[in-house]
Amino acid sequence: MKIIAHFSALVCALSLLTTAPAHAAPKSSPAANKALVVKFYNEFFNAHHIDAALKYLTPDYKQHNPGVPTGRAAIISFFGPHFKQNPQSHATITQALADGDLVALHVHSQQNPKDRGLAIVDIFRVKNGKIVEHWDVVQPVPEKTANTNTMF
Repeated sequence: MKIIAHFSALVCALSLLTTAPAHAAPKSSPAANKALVVKFYNEFFNAHHIDAALKYLTPDYKQHNPGVPTGRAAIISFFGPHFKQNPQSHATITQALADGDLVALHVHSQQNPKDRGLAIVDIFRVKNGKIVEHWDVVQPVPEKTANTNTMF
C-alpha cells in the first residue's frame, strides 16, 4: 500500500510540473506565428503603416541586419523617412514558412514597379504574440542570370 501511495504522490507531483501555470502566456502555434508575421509585413512594408510596429514588435525588438538600428522605436525612425521617399515601395511575399517560434519569408522587395528589386529571406522570432527578433539575407535581383530560373 505504501508503494502505491508514494507512486500516486509522485504522479501527482509530476503532473504539476508539466502543467503550465495559469498565469503563463499561451504558446502560439507555428501557423499563428506565421499569420502574425505576414500581417505585420503587409501592414508595415506594403501599406506603410509605421504604427504597425507598435502593434506587432516588442519595445526591445532585436535587429540583426547591420544596416538597421535595433529596437522598435529605431525601426520606426528608420523606415518612416524611407517610406516617404519611396511611396511605391512594395514587398511581395512569395513563400512563408514557420517552425516553432521562427517564421521565414521569401520576399521580392521593390522600390517601384520598374525596379528589379531585391530577393530577401527574412527570419522573425515570435514570443507571446509579438515579434521579438529579426534576421535577413538580401541579394539584388540581377539583370542577367546563368540560368532561366527565377529567384522567386
